[in-house]
Amino acid sequence: MTMKQPLISIITVNYNGTEFTCQFLESLKLVNYPHLEVIVVDNASKKDPTAALKAINPDVIVILSKENLGFAGGNNLGLKVAKGDYYFLVNNDTELTPSVFDGLLAVFDTYPDAGMCSPKFRYFFFPDTVEYAGYEDVDLLGKNGMIGCRTPEQGQYDYITKTHYAHGAGMFVKAEVVKKVGLMPEMYFLYYEELDWCEQIKRAGYSIYYTYQSLVFHKESMSTGKASTLKTYYHNRNRELLMRRKRNGWKYLIFISYYILITV
Repeated sequence: MTMKQPLISIITVNYNGTEFTCQFLESLKLVNYPHLEVIVVDNASKKDPTAALKAINPDVIVILSKENLGFAGGNNLGLKVAKGDYYFLVNNDTELTPSVFDGLLAVFDTYPDAGMCSPKFRYFFFPDTVEYAGYEDVDLLGKNGMIGCRTPEQGQYDYITKTHYAHGAGMFVKAEVVKKVGLMPEMYFLYYEELDWCEQIKRAGYSIYYTYQSLVFHKESMSTGKASTLKTYYHNRNRELLMRRKRNGWKYLIFISYYILITV
C-alpha cells in the first residue's frame, strides 16, 4: 500500500505581468509531481488575466483583488484559500524544473525541525549562473548577503543546509507552520517581508533550509523593473522597518545611526 502524496498549493501573485505568469504556468506542465493545486492572485492588474491563465490551465484558481495588496497581501489572499499540506509561494517571473518538489519534500522528510525551505536559484537569462544558495544573517548595519549570488555554477553549492532566510521568490512551507506562526506581515508591501516572516518562523522553533536538489530559474524583478524608484524606495524603507522589529537597544541604535548618517 502506497502512502498518499501530500497536496502542494502553489501560490503566485500577478501584477500586470500576465505574459510571465502564463510562461510560469507552462513550466508547471513539465513538473513531475502530480498532486498540485495552483492559485494565482491578481493584484488589481489593468486587465483581468483569468481567460489567458485558464487557457493554459483550466484548473487554475484565480483570485482577483480589487486593490494592489503588495507582495505579502497578495500571497496571504492565496494562503487563505489554499488547501495544501504544503504551500509553495513562488514568483510569477520564475520557471520551475521537473523535479523541483522532490527535493523540497525530501528536506521535510529528513529534517524534523524544517519549517521552510528554498530551492537553488539560477538566473533564467544566465542559466549557468547561481543567484541563491542560502542567505547570510542580517548584520548590525541591516545588510545581508545572498550566498552564491552571480557565481558560475560549478556544483560548489550542492548541499543541503540550514540558512538564515528563504528566497522570497520561492518559499516552500508546511501548512501547520503557517497556522502556528501566522500569515506574512503586510506592513512592508514590497521587499523584506519574507525576511521578517522567516524570523517569526525561527522564533517559533523551526529552521529554514536551502536545498540544491531543487532548482528554479528566476527572471528577476520583472514586476518592478531591475532598477526603479519603487524598488529603491521600498528597499530602504523596509530595511529600517525590519531592523526596528529585529533589533533592540544598542544594536538598533548602531543601525539607525549608520542609516541616518551614511545611508540616507
